[in-house]
Amino acid sequence: MTAKDFEFYINHKDSDIDDLILHASRYPEIDMRAVAVQLKGRSIALRKLPSWASVDDVLYPEHISMEQCSSEQTGRYKGEMARRLYDSLLKSEKDGSGKSSLKGVGLADLTGGFGVDAVMMYGNFDRCRLTFVERNPDLCRLATHNFPLLGVDCADVRCGECESLLPDLDHQDIIFIDPARRDVHGRKTVALSDCLPDITLIQDQLVSKGDIVIVKLSPMLDMRKAMADLKCLREMHVVSVEGECKELLAVLSSVIPEHGVDGVDIYCVNIMKGVTCSEHYTLDEIAGAVCEYTSVVGRYLYEPNASIMKANAQNALAAVRGIAKLHPNSHLLTSDTKVEDFPGRRFEVIEVLDFSKKGQKALVSNFKKANITVRNFPLSVAQLRKRLKISEGGNDYLFATTLADNSLVIIVCKPF
Repeated sequence: MTAKDFEFYINHKDSDIDDLILHASRYPEIDMRAVAVQLKGRSIALRKLPSWASVDDVLYPEHISMEQCSSEQTGRYKGEMARRLYDSLLKSEKDGSGKSSLKGVGLADLTGGFGVDAVMMYGNFDRCRLTFVERNPDLCRLATHNFPLLGVDCADVRCGECESLLPDLDHQDIIFIDPARRDVHGRKTVALSDCLPDITLIQDQLVSKGDIVIVKLSPMLDMRKAMADLKCLREMHVVSVEGECKELLAVLSSVIPEHGVDGVDIYCVNIMKGVTCSEHYTLDEIAGAVCEYTSVVGRYLYEPNASIMKANAQNALAAVRGIAKLHPNSHLLTSDTKVEDFPGRRFEVIEVLDFSKKGQKALVSNFKKANITVRNFPLSVAQLRKRLKISEGGNDYLFATTLADNSLVIIVCKPF
């Protein structure tokens, strides 16, 4: 944008975008398309990156880069995670001297994008040297402009493909990489080998170049397959925001000690209203977890959060908390004592109805509106609503599920 365009954008940053575009002829000296990109970018940032949106001079990329960038919440988590991992290296030196941070932490983001993750990680270190690699020259120019405004005062911005720049990269304390999950035709991909760059081909090089390598993966990825494909895997973080799984973060390292063949650390993270809750297991704990199953629904019902479900850690969670599952495939848990810190939705059970003609008749009579969830049940939510003539909404919650004795029930409950 020209200086005049930028001034126009700042003066109209809270204006209606569509109205400005509709009346663009009133401002012939203004590049309205460039202004619209900024206005739309800021409107997304208000929701996704509020601290960035509060800085007037920050400039935004085209829409697709704004939609694909990390949110402030997940970016902050990665920053805290990077700090914890680095601190663990400081303590793990066998001679007790630890790694020296006097010269600053070496951090490289090899797929920089809009720079959210790089800025968030950089901000967790007092002294940091950032190498920012991005193949899109427009995003590189934005990074050069935005970084000083966001507190990044020591950055080397390099435009190019990370695979070609990786051989000349100095050794780093932390490397972050977020492979593009679209192929050359723009179609979405979820397999590691289909992403750009293909992590399976460059992982040896990444681990040799960095003490800690953090790889951001698609939440749609087959987690077990990805873990089998990754070498030097030490941790896997499953990150959800407001109950929706957003990211998988794999930590690779040849420096961090192994925990055993199946000892990869699994962190099930859920960020709700700015508060981060995390459950920690090892892979062998998840694989070997034995829990109790019951056909009797207790006073309380629990539904694990999305991160627990993605990590397939429901059995481990039940075993650790000492509560029972309703069925191996239902993924609902129950107890007679209240579990206040359960990582997921929590309900007090009001009534349990058999899915018989009598039970269905009672539901039709008593509920005109309710929130319905189906777990391991022969009908979908839509089919169940149609049969019971219950519309969506209200304060009542119905769980349609199968118990350990394979009986079908509807559990009426309310959240606590």
